[in-house]
Amino acid sequence: MQEPNPPVANAERDGPLAGFSYMRVATRGAEINVATAGEGPPLVLLHGNPLTHFSWHRIAGSLARDFTVVALDLRGYGDSSKPDGGEDHAAYGFRAMGEDVFEVMDALGHETFAVAGHDRGARVGFRMALDRPERITRLAALDIVPTYNVLSKVSLGWGMESYHWFFMAQKAPFPEKLLSADLGYYMDYKLNKKGVGLSIFAPEAIAEYKRCATAEQIHAVCEDYRATIGVDFPLDTSEHGKRKIACPVLVLWGSNSHCGRHFRPLEAWGEWCDDLRGHSIPTGHYPAEHRPDLVEPAFRAFFQGNEPEPYAE
Repeated sequence: MQEPNPPVANAERDGPLAGFSYMRVATRGAEINVATAGEGPPLVLLHGNPLTHFSWHRIAGSLARDFTVVALDLRGYGDSSKPDGGEDHAAYGFRAMGEDVFEVMDALGHETFAVAGHDRGARVGFRMALDRPERITRLAALDIVPTYNVLSKVSLGWGMESYHWFFMAQKAPFPEKLLSADLGYYMDYKLNKKGVGLSIFAPEAIAEYKRCATAEQIHAVCEDYRATIGVDFPLDTSEHGKRKIACPVLVLWGSNSHCGRHFRPLEAWGEWCDDLRGHSIPTGHYPAEHRPDLVEPAFRAFFQGNEPEPYAE
């Protein structure tokens, strides 16, 4: 393990998760906003787009009763720094984001740990588990199938719902200019997947996501999607059928999400791991905020080494 950078207490603002301690951790490529609470086995929570670590607010406190919970903003998101992506955008690839997480956990003194990720965060967790299997004890993924399976099997239905993958990957500054013209409108549209309504989000969550939706973050998120097309997909393609995730994996997906409607998640994940379990839950793309009553007990059981009970109506 490399010598960790010491965490720096974050006195700039109060954190949005009650009872969590906030700090900034300098990695080799970014400064990461980190919230921690609890005792027990370490569990990292990684958010998606256009969210921040606050997306775990309905389950993080409960999980902290049994785990040392580490919730952070991925580079480019929230209150973490937004480094330059480089000509090939590799600074926003899932490997680079994962290296930030490893360095944060080094700084906190955790050699091995479990990871739960949603959306982009689950893709970071996927890459981490492949790259450093000796460090990841368990992986839970919310509402994704692996990137290779997404981009090698694009359908009309998925493409219509997930237009932003290709729009945000366009050459700068085209998508940035259009999205930044009315960020409030864009955030409402992005969060309101399939017209389910913004009521599934706590008002303070929406306020937090909109606070962080700056032009600087929009550019970083576009770099994230550019890296997916130019860096992550080729890497995953080269490893498909050759490498597998070694740790136990839990996959949960929304029956009313683009993932649940257009893919067979367990079949897709089964191409990448053998120790696999999972099931759908009645929600859309934001399970931890919409149905924390189903996500939290599934996480708790899985990360304690037990088999989560499948959802039954």
